[in-house]
Amino acid sequence: MSRDTDVLVVGGAGVDTIVYVPELPLPYADSYMIRSGIETRAGQTGDFVALGLSALGLRTHHLDMLGEDPEGELVRALHRDRGVALTAIPQPAGTKRAVNLVGPDGRRLSLYDASRSHTEGRFPEPVLRALADGSRHVHVAITHPAAHALPVLREAGVTLSTDLHDWDGEDAYHEPFARAADVVFVSTARLADPERTMRRLVERGRARIVVATAGAEGAYLLADDEVTYVPAVAPPAPVVDSNGAGDAFAAGFLFGLLRGESPRRCALYGAVAGAHACTVPATRTAAAGRDELLARAAEVESALR
Repeated sequence: MSRDTDVLVVGGAGVDTIVYVPELPLPYADSYMIRSGIETRAGQTGDFVALGLSALGLRTHHLDMLGEDPEGELVRALHRDRGVALTAIPQPAGTKRAVNLVGPDGRRLSLYDASRSHTEGRFPEPVLRALADGSRHVHVAITHPAAHALPVLREAGVTLSTDLHDWDGEDAYHEPFARAADVVFVSTARLADPERTMRRLVERGRARIVVATAGAEGAYLLADDEVTYVPAVAPPAPVVDSNGAGDAFAAGFLFGLLRGESPRRCALYGAVAGAHACTVPATRTAAAGRDELLARAAEVESALR
């Protein structure tokens, strides 16, 4: 079987409106003057992963549901401009959107428009199966249409990854994704005991690798029944925004995985890509390139020797 796509990204397309605020949490006031402006741009988790993978030279295809609305046009234009293949299934509820409040230290608070999260949305099975059959790997966003797609993706015999984001380790919505994926990414933000949660993910599902990211504190990698600490990588420029850092980490990790690298080196690639993402303003979408990532990873390894 010919697999002409390296990574199929399923779900996670949408639009964010970026608002830079003076501090987070934002104290109540009748109004605020946002002198840096308020900007709407395409790019949510699936978009960021797809763009990150493509920037690293991987043949990437993105599948999601989009509305016939201005937000959907922004997403389509982003993929056209970056040369990332996109299959857009019509979504009557409209394209997913959110408002991101970004503080001076780069932290963010995301407000998601749940009215556009259509629980009954489905990807046409022939389209999904054909794309999966032509892919080496599939990365699945934790959206309703992607949840319905999991059985077909597993039947296709392709390896899967997913990002559970700020899961608390208990919310049942995340369980199907966690159980179906071979590689699981999760944030430590709401985990009382990250190692315990990581080991439960392996015990209860198919995961052979689990990565728990901790932002500027680094990450934890579970592979071959061993948990190791992955130090954070110093950003190459001042930190302006953490939005998309986790998606960049996932893209860097998958880049290494598809090159046949060890999990530890994959995590280094992820840390380098994530650090780069923190230097990019939320109003832009600019991922680390292949040469930049490899050179920076080599520098980090050399410094650790």
